[in-house]
Amino acid sequence: MTHPTRRTVMAGAAGLAALKAGGAFAQAASGPVALNIIDVAGNLQLTQAAIERFGKDNPKLISRLNFSRAPSPELPGKLKAQQAANRVDIDLVLTGPGAMSDGIQQGLWVDVWKSHAASLPKAEEIYHEQALMMQRNFGQNEGVAVVYSPSGPLFEYAPDRLKTVPKTAEDLLAYVKQNPKRFTYARPVNSGPGWTWLQGLPYILGDSDPSDPMKGWDKSWAYLKELGTGIDYYPGGTAATMKELGEGTRDVIVSTLGWDINPRALGIVPKEAKVFVLDKTHWIPDTQFMCIPKGTAAEKMPALLALMSYMLKPEAQAFTFDKGYFYPGPAVKGVTLAQAPQESRDVLAEFGRPEYDKLIETLPTRPPLTPERLVAAFRRWDQEVGVGHGAPQ
Repeated sequence: MTHPTRRTVMAGAAGLAALKAGGAFAQAASGPVALNIIDVAGNLQLTQAAIERFGKDNPKLISRLNFSRAPSPELPGKLKAQQAANRVDIDLVLTGPGAMSDGIQQGLWVDVWKSHAASLPKAEEIYHEQALMMQRNFGQNEGVAVVYSPSGPLFEYAPDRLKTVPKTAEDLLAYVKQNPKRFTYARPVNSGPGWTWLQGLPYILGDSDPSDPMKGWDKSWAYLKELGTGIDYYPGGTAATMKELGEGTRDVIVSTLGWDINPRALGIVPKEAKVFVLDKTHWIPDTQFMCIPKGTAAEKMPALLALMSYMLKPEAQAFTFDKGYFYPGPAVKGVTLAQAPQESRDVLAEFGRPEYDKLIETLPTRPPLTPERLVAAFRRWDQEVGVGHGAPQ
């Protein structure tokens, strides 16, 4: 555990004692605090409005909110350096499973569910079943799940160009080989749709152990290599695949719930684009978390814990429907679209799909790979599948 800076030692001792008594005294002693919040997952698009509302409604807790964004892979190293120097200037991190898992392995986060359980709601009482699975598997004691999407894998296509929709993995393979360069997906390490497709395929193909990419994915690796014979290149990120579908250079791409709805709402992909799922599809969900770095000043803890608790309330969760970017969005039980802001309701009425709620209800959900195995899967894909399929010069 990193020690607080000298300036906070006295306040820290008082603050920690007060936290045990509910945090009120720590706040009275130190007055409102400025919070520095960093987003490494695109999460502020879903949560910033609710965070700002909390700040505005609680001037006695929060004097200022400072938001910044950074690439996910850079964060653990940056935090580690700050902690080693006893100069942590990041109070709250908004992250996907990647940087959060790295941080858990490196011991970077405060174990809030353990050390500050009294200041947070009970996970099993508030989260819906799938979000609770992600909280337990990935968030553990350190991450607080704040948004959830069943994610994918889905396939998005132009109905005027794809007349016979593939129903099985075999159908898709036959289509791609007969229609080279009309299908692609982005490099999985840097793409939500690519990530879910890579992890979802072993379930679709009935591989021997979908949780083990090194020993249990024989069918999947063979399939991906054969599929690659009809793919000219794998773009470096999802946005490029959406652009190509929109421009007409691709007829079919891999997608997710959010990547289907949001780019159509933004006009990048035609509204008329449709989606399909393959037989035996299992959802590979995506979740984003709130984490507090070790070494955060003790007098900031009451405000941070109050903010975290507020973000799990239905009124804050209703903002996460957004413009379908992480559809549906809410991680807690019983939050409906009717509670969302009018703009979210309008966008989802126009660009959402009635079939999604049925698919979310009926398709099974499986957890993503553990962080170490996910890294191994990405590396193997890069070495065996993506090799020789770089972007055109």
